[in-house]
Amino acid sequence: MRRPGLPSRRRRTGGLSADELTWAWQSASLLLGYPDEESLARLPLVRRAAQALPGPVGERLLGTLEHLAGTPPAQLQAEYVETFDNRRRHNLFLTYFAHGDTRKRGLALLRFKQVYLAAGFAPAEDELPDHLCVVLEFAATVDPDAGRGLVLDHRAGLELLRVSLTETGSPWAGAVAAVTATLPPLGDDERGAIQRLAAEGPPAEEVGLTPYGTPGFDAGPAAGPSAGPGVAGPTPLPMPTFPGAR
Repeated sequence: MRRPGLPSRRRRTGGLSADELTWAWQSASLLLGYPDEESLARLPLVRRAAQALPGPVGERLLGTLEHLAGTPPAQLQAEYVETFDNRRRHNLFLTYFAHGDTRKRGLALLRFKQVYLAAGFAPAEDELPDHLCVVLEFAATVDPDAGRGLVLDHRAGLELLRVSLTETGSPWAGAVAAVTATLPPLGDDERGAIQRLAAEGPPAEEVGLTPYGTPGFDAGPAAGPSAGPGVAGPTPLPMPTFPGAR
């Protein structure tokens, strides 16, 4: 973690330094995760990070945070399930917007895993690699350029998620808006893609995700005790490195 008062790294995106991007993406990842006891316990850490960020990003994160901090956990968990598990347009899985539940989505998921493995990171087997929280944490703590590239490749879906959450008045809209505020301005082609996606929705072909996670589409060598020499094991995501964290 960078010590307070030292110059932050100055590679800038959307007006943010590299350190500020890390704080923004990690904060959004935590705020958009399931509000269990562990994630709620980190809200004071997220608050310090959001308060240190420029207004357009920090204020949006704080909007989501205030709702999470001021709502009883049981009610918050029910709201989260209703928001993200029961509505197609409120989907935190980035490839779903472009591919729905089709075989093409399986190939898109494979690409996410290949990008992760190339950076030395292996996602947990019980979660899909395109979940927005996983992508943001990867971008923040492992490979900013590769993670940002994955987000930009699925910009239309992310923007549709932001619009949908905003239209329904969801408290999680702020966290998604904070992420989009760290990205370059939308181009005409991207605006057109968002409009088409909003009008048509994700493909509805219910054929499953067979290509992902099957031997014929393995993203790389398996790691673990049985792996051969030279096969690296999973790299766990680092803990948050917000300002003031110990």
